Order: sequence, then structure tokens, then C-alpha cells
Amino acid sequence: MGTGKRGLIATAVAVVCAVTVLAAPGTAFANPTPSPTPSAGPTPAAAKDLEAVRKKLDKLYRAAARATDEYNAAEEKADKQSAEVVALAKKIVKGQEKLRKLKDRAGAAAAAQYRGGGLPPEAHLVLSDDPQDFLDGAGRVREGHHATKGLLGELTRTQADLEQYAKDASAQWKKLEAGRKAKAAAQKKIEKQIAQAEKLESELQKEEQERLVELEKEAANKAQTAWLDSGILDEINGKASEQGKKAVKYATAQIGKPYQWGAEGPKTYDCSGLTSQAWISAGRGIPRTSQEQWKQLRHIDVQDMRPGDLIIYFEDASHVAMYMGDGAIVHAPRPGRTVTIAGAGSMPILGVVRPDAGAAAN
Repeated sequence: MGTGKRGLIATAVAVVCAVTVLAAPGTAFANPTPSPTPSAGPTPAAAKDLEAVRKKLDKLYRAAARATDEYNAAEEKADKQSAEVVALAKKIVKGQEKLRKLKDRAGAAAAAQYRGGGLPPEAHLVLSDDPQDFLDGAGRVREGHHATKGLLGELTRTQADLEQYAKDASAQWKKLEAGRKAKAAAQKKIEKQIAQAEKLESELQKEEQERLVELEKEAANKAQTAWLDSGILDEINGKASEQGKKAVKYATAQIGKPYQWGAEGPKTYDCSGLTSQAWISAGRGIPRTSQEQWKQLRHIDVQDMRPGDLIIYFEDASHVAMYMGDGAIVHAPRPGRTVTIAGAGSMPILGVVRPDAGAAAN
């Protein structure tokens, strides 16, 4: 992006994004001018202490984000396993009903033999004085043999199926219980990290809390500036697909809604809850967590990304945002924040994935 174009934008990040991207999509998301430091600002020692607090908070919230991914993954697995247990239970019920009917048929065949004096059909046939009866009966005996053999085989197979269904159901139930424990453990991790972060913030004076917010913005602005100065935005000019446009429209409509771990809307979201629901609204289901989105979706070079693509952040893929175009993203940042717009380079980029790989741009 040229310096003249960047010079058009000189206000704070959130305002610039909201006005620039939503009102005039053709204008690039440029690096905002840092907020002026109050003349009676903190002493260097105090500023250093606040910077340490900011880094500590970032570390705590990142740990909470990782635990949130663990929680979401465990929840997704639990939902699938619950559905599998229900499906197996239905198979068992149907199998038991089938086995009952087969046993009734086998019982009826045994009763018919008993009524014949306990002699098998072949014996009755040999004792017949009528040659024609003998010939007609021979066919019926063969049919009877096949039917009996088939009945016994079906009984055996049904019993084996029921045993396998029971084993599978037991195995799925154990997995379900393990998943619930993993989910509960992840929830404890999340709550612990967030509680520590909230305690740390609550111990700050009002002026310090305000300054902390400024420090967060300054750190994001610094990273965004470095990203833009690399010239990368000059190479990014991809056009969104129709589904990509719908996904971006959904995500931006959620701006201002609170972050909540494990949430998928419609009132609150976590980072991957926002991106997954945005793409579901566009007609394409994608993995629930940022880590699975990174693993399963098609990887795209940063310079080839287009609006609707997902940017995965940090080495552990613990955060995800949706690229809007012009160097901007929409994302759910962390607890205590709302869905907002930020610079695409404001956090360390791991890579980019495309939910609708193969779809034509428009």
C-alpha cells in the first residue's frame, strides 16, 4: 500500500476499521496513529510495571484460549459420541426385536416336527406309499432344509450383530465418559486462567486500567505497522467468493457482541465460534476449533488470501480471525472484550486457511 493511501487513516484502530471497511471497502486498513500519551503520564518505572502486567495478562488469556480449544474439541467429540451411542442403542433394540421374531419362527418349526411324531420330514417321505407324493415331497424337503438352514444362519448372525453392537456401545460410552472428563478439566483450566487475569486487572487503579488498554492498542499497532511496512498488502488483492461475502457479512454483523469461551452465538462468541458460525451461515460447515480449522482446511499463502479466508494466529493455532480485505480482520479477541475489527498483522500469523477452496471469486 502506498504511503499516501495510508495517510488517509489517522484515528484509532476500532473506529478506523468500522468506518473504513464497512463504509468504504475499497480503502485499505492502514496503521492507525498511536494514541497520544497524557502529559501527566506514568513514570518510567510505573510504565514498565504496566507493560509487565500487559504481558502477563496476554499470557494468561492465551492459556485460556488454548484451554478453550481443548474444551470445544472435547464438546464436539462428546456430541458425536453421544449420537453414536444413541444410534447403536437403536440398532440393539431393532436387533432384539428381530431375534425375538426369528426365535418364534424356530420355535414354530420345532413344534411342527413334534406334531409329526418327532420324525424328520425325510422319514415321513420314505414311508409314503404314493410315488407322486414322494416326488412332490422331495422338493418340499429340500426347500425346508434351505429354509431351516437359512433361519439358523440368520439367528446366528443376528446374535453376533447384537454382541458387536453391545461391545461398540460400551466402547463409545467409555470414550464419551473420557471426553466429559477432558471437557471438565479444560473448563477448570479456562476458569483458573481467566480468574487470575481478572484478579490481576482488578488490582489496578482506574488510570492504570485505562493505560493498560492503551498499551494493548500500542502493541497491536506496532505489530500491524511492521506487517504493513513489509509491503505484503501490495500483493494481497484476492476477491471474495459468494460464500465468502456471506461469511464476512455474518461476522461483521456480530461486532460489539461479548466474547465468551465455548460460545457459538447468537449473543456471545469465542474466536472459532464466530468463524465457524459465519461459514455455517454461508452454507459451508467447517471444524469448530481454530486448531482443527488449521489442520483440516486448505492452506493458502498469505499473499493469496481473500475476504472470508481465516487467519490462524500463534504457533499453537490458539486464535483465529476472518480476513475482511484491505488488511483488516474481524474477530472475537478474548474475555472482557467484544467482537471487533483489527489489523490482520496485529498478532503473529501462523498461516491462512480457506473454507471454500475451489469456489470462484467474484
